[in-house]
Amino acid sequence: MRILVIGSGRVGSAAIAKLSEGNEVIVASRSTDPPVDVTNAESIAALFAQIGDVDAVVATIGKVPFKPLTDFAGDDFVAAFNGKVLPQLEIVRLGTPFVRDGGSFTLTTGVLGRAPVAEGAAASMANGAVDAFVMAAATELPRGIRINAVSPTVLESATHQHAAFPGHIPASDESVGMAYLRSVAGVETGKVFPV
Repeated sequence: MRILVIGSGRVGSAAIAKLSEGNEVIVASRSTDPPVDVTNAESIAALFAQIGDVDAVVATIGKVPFKPLTDFAGDDFVAAFNGKVLPQLEIVRLGTPFVRDGGSFTLTTGVLGRAPVAEGAAASMANGAVDAFVMAAATELPRGIRINAVSPTVLESATHQHAAFPGHIPASDESVGMAYLRSVAGVETGKVFPV
């Protein structure tokens, strides 16, 4: 399969490691060749025009701030939406003509869309929006194109304590990579795969 992975941070690297096994993987981020600025629709469109047809698109983008709700201004929520939700919507909208029949999109959401925590209002809003978009897009993407999302909890590290997310065990890079592989290689659509 020919797979475009947009984003090369820790989650993106985990996806790339698994998806590279037996597939052609093209990686795009601000610092790669080809580069892409996911906050700019023209940059996303140019990326797809340069890459051409693919079997799958994986988007591993979108950081959102954590702070007390009372410290947020309206612009903070707009920034969270514009940083996580809108780029993934644009990737699907602009990428659909380049995804081969029966291909797929895999987006990245997070557990806070379904299990909010204190100081995570913006993250909960953004992740919940991605979850809803995946379910809606699955009902109307053409040519048998599927769409799913991977929803990591906290990744294993020395800086995150899973106690901050009650009931959730930190995810290993391996398990995150496997979730992206499952989405790309599977038959499901409109699903959010928790990790």
